[in-house]
Amino acid sequence: MILQDRITAAAEYLLEKVALRPEIALVLGSGLGDYADTLDESVKIPYRDIPNFPQPTVEGHTGAFVFGKKQGKPVVVAQGRVHYYEGLPMQEITLPIRVLAAMGVKTLVLTNAAGGVNLSYKPGTLMLIADHINFSGANPLIGPNLEKFGPRFPDVSDLYTAALRERIKTRAAAADIPLAEGVYLMCSGPNYETPAEIRAFRALGADAVGMSTVPEALVAGHSGMQVVGVSCITNMAAGVLPVKLNHAEVVETAAKVHDQFHDLVDVILQSL
Repeated sequence: MILQDRITAAAEYLLEKVALRPEIALVLGSGLGDYADTLDESVKIPYRDIPNFPQPTVEGHTGAFVFGKKQGKPVVVAQGRVHYYEGLPMQEITLPIRVLAAMGVKTLVLTNAAGGVNLSYKPGTLMLIADHINFSGANPLIGPNLEKFGPRFPDVSDLYTAALRERIKTRAAAADIPLAEGVYLMCSGPNYETPAEIRAFRALGADAVGMSTVPEALVAGHSGMQVVGVSCITNMAAGVLPVKLNHAEVVETAAKVHDQFHDLVDVILQSL
């Protein structure tokens, strides 16, 4: 089955299952997925039930769409994502974003757990993504262009919508939510970066590093969505502190900033 047919089949399946027609979608990263539990009138659809849909394999990524209402707005929350390092092509791991676009979603909020490259950060810092550096070695837009979604050569100079970021920063400050802003760099993973790589990334202008988000943002931008990105700095990147990195620390730190993260997502929804 060709990619466009798979997207259409998955979108039609979901539209048959839910009455809500959300224009806002949230993708929740490692340890951040329980925001979906705060939705009203929620309907949960596991990824495994959706035809030809990719399945996440990483701890902290449940693998389900949750449709519901938040602050009176119809939204859909993606609990977990599939990563490039899990062995699937970029077009495959971004298929959920294409499906959301086909369902009529106009704004995509991407969240992730990331390592702190900026030396002023500390575990628990929340960072609004202003721009990204794609160091993964791949791009989800390679291959035949999906003309139904966007042009062959999309402009991504305002991928993380600047006007929306300003509204979010203003509301976050009013709500007394500390919020950094910086550049996110994506590596393919699954290994954590070397200390030498982190020093190089800092010189390139990166503030945070991770293994997700960039492919989804590129596909969302190509599909005409406005994009918001938030990194939860769950650990300092390799070489910053004299400790080894592990995924358990990522999930543990995400749990510690649980309430503040929820408050920030609420602020983001208010800003839309």
